[in-house]
Amino acid sequence: MNLIIPMAGMGKRMRPHTLITPKPLIPVGGKPIVRRLVEDIASICEDPINEIGFIIGDFGQAVETELLEIASSLGAKGKIYYQNEALGTGHAIYCAEQSLSGPVIVAFADTLFRADFKIDESKEGVIWVKQIDDPSQFGVVKIDDDGIITDFVEKPKEFVSDLAIIGIYFFRDGDHLKRELKSLIDNNIMKGGEYQLTDALENMKSQGVVFTPGEVDNWMDCGNKNATVETNAMILGFENENQISADAVVSNSTIIPPVYIGPKAQIKNSVIGPHVSIGAKSTIKDSRISNSIIRNDSSVTNAVLDNSLVGTHAHIKRLPLDCSLGDYSTIE
Repeated sequence: MNLIIPMAGMGKRMRPHTLITPKPLIPVGGKPIVRRLVEDIASICEDPINEIGFIIGDFGQAVETELLEIASSLGAKGKIYYQNEALGTGHAIYCAEQSLSGPVIVAFADTLFRADFKIDESKEGVIWVKQIDDPSQFGVVKIDDDGIITDFVEKPKEFVSDLAIIGIYFFRDGDHLKRELKSLIDNNIMKGGEYQLTDALENMKSQGVVFTPGEVDNWMDCGNKNATVETNAMILGFENENQISADAVVSNSTIIPPVYIGPKAQIKNSVIGPHVSIGAKSTIKDSRISNSIIRNDSSVTNAVLDNSLVGTHAHIKRLPLDCSLGDYSTIE
C-alpha cells in the first residue's frame, strides 16, 4: 500500500500561522496535523504502508526532513514531490506519479477523521464522505440504491446530495488513476484553470470502475484558526485525560482535563484547560487559558486566553483575548 499526501497549498486561510510553518505541520493535541493523518490512515490499513509520498511546495529542508521522519516512524519509505504551480487537485496528485502504483490511498493534509473500520482492498475504489447540513462548499457524491457512487458534483449550488467528500480516497489500481490524471494534463482538460481529481474519477467510473462511499464517525477540519482550535479540542476529548510530559514543570496551578503539555514547558500560578495544548519549552505564568493552542517556545503572562492559536516564539502579556497570534510576535 502506498500513501499520497498532497500538502502544497499556501494555507492562506491560516495566516499568519502559515507564513513560516506549512499548515499540515501545525500541531493539534501535541502532534502535527500531517503526522496524525498518517497515523490514522495506517490504523485503518490491513497491510503496512510501504511508501508515503508528500507533495509539497518550497517548504525548505527542515520541513522535508520532518516529513521523511514521519514516514520512517511508520516503517515506510518517504518520498518528497514538488508542486510548483497551483494547478488543482488532479495535478497535485500526478506530481507523485512514481508512487501511483498498486493499491494507493490519497489523503489531503487539512483534514482529520475518526473511524472504526479497516479498508476493504477487494473494492475497486472507496471515497470517504460525511453527511453534513450544508454541502454547498464541498464536493459531494450521489449514490444509488445499491450504495454505488453514480455522480461527483463540485460545490453544488442546488441540493443534489448531503454526502460531502472529505478528501480521503482508496484506489485498488493506482496505475489506472495515474493514466487518467495524465490524460487530463496531456489534453489540457481543466475547470476553473485547474486539473480536477473529480474529472479523473468520472473517467474511471465511465470505464467501469465501481466506487463506493466510506463513512467516518468524525470529520475534523483544520482549514482556518477557529476550525483548528475546535479540532484540537476534539482530539484532546477523544483522549479525555491529561497528557503532561515528564519533564514539564507545573507549579501552583490547576490543570483541567483534557490538556496536552509538551516537553520542558513551564506552568506557574495558572489555570489551564479544558482543551488546551501547550508546546515544548513554552512558559505560562499567572494566566487562565482554555480551548487554545500555544505552540513551542512561546510565553503567556498575566493573560486570559480562550479560542486562541498562538504561534512559535510569540509572547503575550496582560490581556484578555480571543486571538490568532503568529510566530515571533508580541502582544503587551
